[in-house]
Amino acid sequence: MGKPKLLLIDDDPLISESLAFVLRNLFQITVLASRDEVKKHLQTTALLPNIALVDLGLPPNPHEPDEGFATVKELIKFNPQIKILILSGQDSKANVQHALTLGAVDFVPKPCDIDLLRIRLQHQLLFIETEQNAKIKPQPQSQTENCGLLGESPVMVVLRAQIKQFANSPFAILIQGESGSGKELVAQCLHDQNSNSTGPCLTVNCAAFTAELLDAQLFGHAKGAYTGANNARAGFFEEANNGTLILDEIGEMPLELQSKLLRVLENGEYYRLGETRVRKSTARIVAATNRDLQEEVRSGQFRSDLYHRLTVLSIKVPPLVERGEDSFLLLNHFQKFYANMGVNFKLDKEAAKLWRSYNFPGNVRELRNIVIRLGARYPNGEVTAHQLEAELETDVSTKNLSYASADADTVIEQQLTEGNFSLDDTLLNWEGKYIHAALKISQGNLSQAARILGINRTTLYSKMQRLTKHGNN
Repeated sequence: MGKPKLLLIDDDPLISESLAFVLRNLFQITVLASRDEVKKHLQTTALLPNIALVDLGLPPNPHEPDEGFATVKELIKFNPQIKILILSGQDSKANVQHALTLGAVDFVPKPCDIDLLRIRLQHQLLFIETEQNAKIKPQPQSQTENCGLLGESPVMVVLRAQIKQFANSPFAILIQGESGSGKELVAQCLHDQNSNSTGPCLTVNCAAFTAELLDAQLFGHAKGAYTGANNARAGFFEEANNGTLILDEIGEMPLELQSKLLRVLENGEYYRLGETRVRKSTARIVAATNRDLQEEVRSGQFRSDLYHRLTVLSIKVPPLVERGEDSFLLLNHFQKFYANMGVNFKLDKEAAKLWRSYNFPGNVRELRNIVIRLGARYPNGEVTAHQLEAELETDVSTKNLSYASADADTVIEQQLTEGNFSLDDTLLNWEGKYIHAALKISQGNLSQAARILGINRTTLYSKMQRLTKHGNN
């Protein structure tokens, strides 16, 4: 095997070149300087990146963490198993916690100790090796029947029943759920439990390619169909015959390809790119998305007829916050899974209470990464609530509002009696969240964001400067 692939994402060439030099013996390194460069690279690379080192401060706004956070999402969208380490000077507690919630496995502040960084990277390589080895081992019969979908909560019982009910159906199935909730695992379960399937289960990420490359990936291409197509190639629809084709991130599929997908769903017919000969596919289609496709239809980004064709059968994967005590089952599962890595610890009484009350906005992926970090930092130890809290995104919008049994007045009283409360900081935090949401809705348009917030543009700009000064995102 060759060296594992590392993406080094930083807009400071001095840092990038220095790190690339000192890490060259461990990794095959690709240096990228912006989220746009990352997206272009992912769309053309033939090799999945194993690890990424990401700076939060990326252009066009290097003094804000938003581009870095968005880059983390892009990487996980492309490869959900990638290990992402943040290497950034924007190491406020809120930034650290949010990055880890999104799916990063570690946060290394700048300036960093090179030897420590090397050790942390090597540590993640061991976790990758453990996961890869687990995939090739035969699974116990009980795990095969449950498809690895652990949980005893009512919503998980319903989910497993739906999978069993739909497994042998020839119709397309749409899986919807939040990022990190386990959509890929559900899709694999549908294939594994399909007694009519004799072909392979293949996955294509619709967000990982340009429209032209995705067309070629799905439908195949003739020789010379586009630049670089030196030989004819079968597409995934052909290679997945009599099996399952998982279309991940279906909401990202370009409109021009959606009509071609609709035709395949209706009669199995398609054309290779650059050919006029009609071909037939017998692959069963399973699509997955974390987007609201109805909203995409209303905004003109997704075809209405394709949406209705995909939703004849649909499965909703529940977020972890709806699964109650399943979080403890998953805690035990991941401890056993990584046992050979020394991931073994115990939550004390208060930490267990905090674990139970936390809403896991990053779902199972976040929970897994928390277990890995706790196991690495407190091997064979007892984890306190304070130590656990350092790994969670426990600001006012998550921890304090996640107690289902408490009303707003009770939460506020609890905050005030805990001590170290600052009304200014709390109001500033909420102000930042509303501004961030408005900018996201307006896609960065300050005038439109100001209208959404009911303030003028100058006031919005002043508030953003104040938030930047206080290190708020």
